[in-house]
Amino acid sequence: MIRYIALLLIVTCAQVGQASVSDQDFSDLKTELMSLINRVEALEAENKALKESIVFSASTVEQLATTGKPASWTESVKITGDFRYRYEDIDAGRSDTRERNRIRARLAVTAKPADNVEVGIGLASGSEDAVSTNQTLGGGGTTKDINLDLAYFKWQAKPGFNVIGGKMKNIFYRPAGHGLLWDGDYRPEGFGFNFERGNYFLNTAANFLESDSKNNDNKTAYGFQTGFKGSVGNSQLVAGVGYFEIDTKNREVFLGDSDEFFGNTFSCIDSDALTGCTYNNSYEELELFAQLSTTIGETPIALFADLVQNQDASDLDTAWAAGLKLGKASAPKTWELSYIYQHIEADAVLGLVTDSDFAGGGTDAKGHKIKGAWAINKQWKIGLTFFDSQRNMDIGVEEDYKRLVLDTAYKF
Repeated sequence: MIRYIALLLIVTCAQVGQASVSDQDFSDLKTELMSLINRVEALEAENKALKESIVFSASTVEQLATTGKPASWTESVKITGDFRYRYEDIDAGRSDTRERNRIRARLAVTAKPADNVEVGIGLASGSEDAVSTNQTLGGGGTTKDINLDLAYFKWQAKPGFNVIGGKMKNIFYRPAGHGLLWDGDYRPEGFGFNFERGNYFLNTAANFLESDSKNNDNKTAYGFQTGFKGSVGNSQLVAGVGYFEIDTKNREVFLGDSDEFFGNTFSCIDSDALTGCTYNNSYEELELFAQLSTTIGETPIALFADLVQNQDASDLDTAWAAGLKLGKASAPKTWELSYIYQHIEADAVLGLVTDSDFAGGGTDAKGHKIKGAWAINKQWKIGLTFFDSQRNMDIGVEEDYKRLVLDTAYKF
């Protein structure tokens, strides 16, 4: 089109300017005009090619966006963690009052090598203690230990059915997160299964206390929980029953000194030297539990009760806890306040894995726990907890145990 217009322009110019322009000037003008036309046509061709390239690129981007495939493996990896600074003041009977500053640091990485498989690895501060990742500060600023806290796989075999193996978070339900049977830091090792259908659930596990049979010393704890989880009117109810079997009778300690039974009764070949000490009982723990969550106005309220009896022990075989929680410190500028009473006889549960804070940890104790917390934002919360308890109520000399705990905790 441009070439035709240009030719028409040349003819017109020739007729109009014939009288005043020489043949040589007109020839030069025509040559320049044709050169300009060729340049314009070349630019048009380049512009057309560029437009086609842009359309192709946009189509390619749109196609890639709709495939849903991650750009790299990093998109299937998630990093989480938390840090807590804690101050404690402990008044334990005849001992001097003790003050200490402690930290807890945890970091976990999870990945999904397949849509229905999760693999996790976590590190935590602290020692080899099975129920605490706290690290007491001191020692002239020495470096502190970091240990393997998690190493597991989780396979969703079917919707509502999961298989977990390795060193994992405890799969058993704990009413109100309380540690009557298990401390919150306890990471069992072995295999577990979760099953949910409608309002009903089943948790079962085989946890290795010792998995190596080299010295004929391997021990495995078996257990299950089953129950109901759903709405009752305007409230949420979780209720169920559990049974856990831990064969410890006539076995030595799993961790610590030879007489470190964490409140459970034991016997020694040499009572004076405390040698050859073994558990008096196994732990066949029958559990009944319930938690009711509701709201009054805009305030969340939770009530819970947890009862355990050791079917293997003939005495000192019962433990129970009950409590109330008001509010929920989660959203910014929200609060919570809770009260719990606990009574745990010496052989009701395995003391090795119970709450490590209540009465200094282990069994053979009773008392109160009062806690308040305030959420500064979703990732930062401060809390104050007071324990007023008595320990050695069945075995040994009973003594008061009071503990004040101030926490500031951050998560990411």
